[in-house]
Order: sequence, then structure tokens, then C-alpha cells
Amino acid sequence: VAVEASSRKFAVRSLRPGGMTMATFGELRRLLADNNATWQALPLSDRTRIKKHPLGVPSAERLVLDAKAPAVDLQAVLGTYTTTNPFLNQRRAEHKLPILEQQRPAHGPGAATRGSANVSPAKSSGAATKAATKTDAAAAGLTLSAVVDWRNRFGTNWVTQVKDQDPCESCVAFGTTAVIESMVRIHHAVWCLRSEGDTHDGLGLKCSDGSWPDTYFDWVKTHGICDPDCYPYQTNNPPYQPCADRSGRTVKIDDYQNVPNFWLLGGITFQKLWIDTVGPITGCMEVWTDFDGYSSGVYHWLNSPKVTFRGLHCITIVGYSDVESCWIVKNSWGSGWGDHGYVKIGYGEVKIDYYAKYGLAHVNPDPWTKRRLHNGNLYESGNGPLHRNFEMLATSGGAHVRHWWRDNSVNGFPWQQASTFAADAAVCPTLTGTTYNRNFEAVYLTTASRLHHWWLDQNNGQWNDGGVFGPTDAAGVPGFIQGNYGSPGNFEVVVKTADSKLNHWWRDGTFAWHDGGRFASGVLFSGASLIQSNYGTPGNFELVCVLNNGQMQHWWRDNSHGMVWNQGPVFGAGISSPPCMIQGQFGMGTEAGIGNFELCVAAGGQAQHWWRDNQGGMSWFHSATFGHDVLAVAGMIESSYGFNLEVVVLRYDRQLQHYWRDGAGWHEGPVIGPA
Repeated sequence: VAVEASSRKFAVRSLRPGGMTMATFGELRRLLADNNATWQALPLSDRTRIKKHPLGVPSAERLVLDAKAPAVDLQAVLGTYTTTNPFLNQRRAEHKLPILEQQRPAHGPGAATRGSANVSPAKSSGAATKAATKTDAAAAGLTLSAVVDWRNRFGTNWVTQVKDQDPCESCVAFGTTAVIESMVRIHHAVWCLRSEGDTHDGLGLKCSDGSWPDTYFDWVKTHGICDPDCYPYQTNNPPYQPCADRSGRTVKIDDYQNVPNFWLLGGITFQKLWIDTVGPITGCMEVWTDFDGYSSGVYHWLNSPKVTFRGLHCITIVGYSDVESCWIVKNSWGSGWGDHGYVKIGYGEVKIDYYAKYGLAHVNPDPWTKRRLHNGNLYESGNGPLHRNFEMLATSGGAHVRHWWRDNSVNGFPWQQASTFAADAAVCPTLTGTTYNRNFEAVYLTTASRLHHWWLDQNNGQWNDGGVFGPTDAAGVPGFIQGNYGSPGNFEVVVKTADSKLNHWWRDGTFAWHDGGRFASGVLFSGASLIQSNYGTPGNFELVCVLNNGQMQHWWRDNSHGMVWNQGPVFGAGISSPPCMIQGQFGMGTEAGIGNFELCVAAGGQAQHWWRDNQGGMSWFHSATFGHDVLAVAGMIESSYGFNLEVVVLRYDRQLQHYWRDGAGWHEGPVIGPA
């Protein structure tokens, strides 16, 4: 075997056919011993020192579980963590854990490959590990998956991209934040990016200060954790001054769980069960000098006098492999370290199974995270025990507005009526959630051809009159969003006017509305189709209207250059109602991706579903026609139910009806009530 050392990463050239592989120093020693091989020295080509990356766990005292603590019935704990993720419900059912009954088949992105993704026959690379795993599993009465990797599970990625804590001792902020980000994706079907600086600086820590996972989770339980645009990760010890609307831009958590370690009966098995049926967990480990030079394979500590102890480090465990007898770990030293930022750590190595691990499930995403996933009169809020109730506004008894809601925490998913307000509504309102303390906000066309704003105070559940505004000749369903401009973000509205144009209005932080001008011509219908996409910075405005000839036209405003509205393509035919459009999660391989546009509109008594491929040629495609007696599409969301599309239509008989789409197609839901 010929070896060339470079930054303690060794290229191993076998004298047998087969090429070259990479190995750490410890793995190389074992390889040489197993093959009875000897060293063949070559000149060193690179004497660059290996970088010592920052850590951040100050001591082990807070991380060790009491060996005398009673065993935790983790199956009972997991039973309280109900989920609407259809893939996880299948796994939980196989483990005989309680599930929330589904009204729909378990399908979603990657459903065709769901049965085989990252699942292989149970194997183990060591007899001792295999025996221990079998004993633990037998004690717990479980059959574990042999491999779980949330980077590619059920045909989908659920893990945000690797970040870099350098140069601060803030590993715990990164290890815990990564768990929160993944849990939002797993349990609410939306990418979520959170700020490690929010927790680290919010705790009053400096760049050189470390801490413990439970300290961070305790802080998030009380304060939530905001997005990086509200407060970024910074390494220069700035004063903690987050954005003005932080309360509405924070993901909240109900609680976290100390997942039992090997001291408790079946501890390792229960950790795998948690990863299998809930999601990633955070843990801590010892770091020795040989770990800095890891590049690939399964890491095993090199027991050598030349390898010295550096300290304790917090990481995120995104999976495990009984095939390779290891944990699959997301690190926080950037994507250039290790295996694209990841490392496989052998079971029991560097005390990774000695220190406490933590998981969480019931996360509550903020309106800012979900702002592109809804439009029209339908919204998925953070209300309810599972933080995923449906909220809906509809006209009622003439010009009044009725608030409806669906309890998504109980089987049967009943729709219920809440309060009635207003007396001048001409159409179903356009509803959204905002960063003003997570308040609901709505805008609708009035019977006097104006626009009217109302808002619900989450503190008392009361709807409040926000005032009449806008053009005096409004004549369509308004598009309404909270945009990126300002903090809190401006409100943006686009509506058709009597001259067949589109009129843009916006409200700034002084609560004053401004006329943004008119554009387009020959417009028959405006609709709840206004979104702020993630094209460019801060993100283009996108909308679709219906023209007098029955076709639809896409318009977009480049918010990076001049804020000018641009004509997009014309598509469709025979359209007879306002369109409703969202930007969904399909096509987003990571949180940095751009999701496809999803649009539903009524034509010929049925609803049509269109989508635009935002990864390919930007073309619009008509994918399906569904429903019956459909007068108009009132609202659409992409929900927490496995990326399903949920649609509410207004029928000819003035009744509202629910439809939903999963991987098997569109399904007819219940009639909700009158509008």
C-alpha cells in the first residue's frame, strides 16, 4: 500500500486493482494491520496544518444522565406526539404507536419511491453491535429500520444545508437550531431557516461562550426562535436587537424530550425509534485532534498518545445505519469539512452515546415561514394543539363575514363557526397571517367598490376594523400579502378596477395606505393570486389575472430593479372566475430552492389545477380538472398533510366545499356551509 499524507487525510493506493480510496489515520492503521501490509514512505506534498474548529460545550456535567434514573417509557411519550406526516404515520403504525387517523391516502412528493428509500435488510458490521441491537430491540418489542437518513427519506430531503459556526464557540446553537428546522419541515411540510444568533445572543452569550442543549431549548420554549433576516448570526458580539416584529417571526416549541441513553433499558433502541418515527435529535460528543481531519467513512477514535483531547461539541444526528454501525451526523463546521459537512460516527465512539440527546416534535411555525403556502379565503394557522388548524373567511347572511375553522387535532376534522363581523363584504375575503403577533388579517371588496381591511387580535380572538381604503372603482377579488419591505413588512394589495386595469396599493409601518399605480389592460378578473416569490432579493411580486378573452396572464414585478411590472405568458382558455395561486414546496430540494407556482381556477363548472415549473422552462402546465358545480375557487393552501394541496370552492348553490390533492390525485371533501 502506498500512502501520501496531506493535511492528515491519506490517499490509499492498493497494489491490487481497484483504484484509490480515502481513509483517516486510524482507519488506515486498521487497514494495514488487516492486510498485513507495511508502510512505503513517499515525500510529503503538503504540510498545511489541519484547522482546529471551534467547539462550544463548556463541560460534561450538564450532559450526563443519572444512572439511577427510572427508565422512560418512550413509546408512551411518542404516543403524545401525533403527526400529520403520512409517511411517519405509516412508520408509527408499524411500531404500534398512536396516530391521528387520516382522511386521505399516504402520498406525497417521492411517493413512487417511498417504499424503498434508504431501507435495506438488517445488517451489522460487528457481531457485538449486532447482538446488542437485537437485545435492545427485543427488550423494547420493536423492529427497527436498518437505515434512517433524513437527508433522503421517503424520496425527500428534510434537512437544511450545513452551516458554519466559525469562529465562535456556538456549536450548541447550531446543533439545536438544525433540529428545529428539520422538525418544521417534517411536521409542517415547509422549509424553515432559523437564526443561530437569535438563541446565542438572546441568551446573552459572547462569541467565546459555550452552553448546553437544554439551556437553548428552554430559551426557545419561552421566546421562540426567529429567522436570520430578523436577527442574523454574527460573530462580533453585537447588542441583541432583533427586528420590531420578532414575536410574529418566531418558530415556537411546546417542549423537548431528553431521549434516554444506553444507561436506561433499550436506550439506544429508543433513540433510533425517535429518529425513525419523529425526526433528528441533537447530541454531544468528545472531540479529539484526529476528528478535525475526518473526510469520509465511519469515524473511530484513534487511541494514540499523539491524539489529544480538545473538548466537547454539540452536533445534530440526522440518522443512523446498523449496516455500518454508526450515527449519521450533521456538523457545523461548513460544507468544506468532512463529507460535505457530515460525518458518520461509530456507535459508542467519543462518548456520543454517553451524553444526553434531545429531541422535540410539536413545533409551531410562524406566519413568515408559511407566507407563500396559502391564498384566498383559506389559511393554515398555528392555532390548535397541533398548531395546524385551518382558518377560513366567507360572506354570510348578505354582506357579513363569517369566520370558520377546522380542528385538525381530532379525528373527523370538524369545521366549526366562529365569530361574524363586517356588513359590507361583496366577495369572500382574502385572508393571511402576519408578523403582527401572528394576527390574522383580511382584505375584501366592499359593496361600495372600495377595499376594507380587518384584523383578528390573537390575544383576545376579536376581529377589529382596520378601515376602508383603495380605489373608488375597485371591481375584483383582491390579492393581499405581507411583503418583505420594512419591519414589520408592508402590506401589498392588487385589485381589478372598473377600467379593466390592475391597481397596486401598499401600506407601510405608519399604517398609511398608498396608491402604487395601475398597470395591465383588458382584465376581466383579479384574484387571490398575489405572492412574493423567492426569485431575487428581496423577492419578485407574482400574480395571475384573467383577461376579457377568457385566458389567464402572468404578471411579475422585479423588486430588485426598478419595481416595474412585467408581462408574463398568457395561458389557458375559457376561464370564468378569479384565479387563486400559491408558491409551493415542490421543486425545493433545499431551503434555498424555488418552489413551483400552483394555481386553481374555475372553468365550465369544474376546477382546473395549473402549475409552473420554476426549475425548468418556466412554462405553465394544466395538470388536472376536478370537482362539479364549481362557481369559483375561494382559497388554496399547501398544508401540513404531507405537502397536500387543499382547496375550498364556492358552488353554484352558494355552498363552500373542500377538495384536496395528494399523490393519488384530487379528492372530494365535505360541504362546509353557506357563503
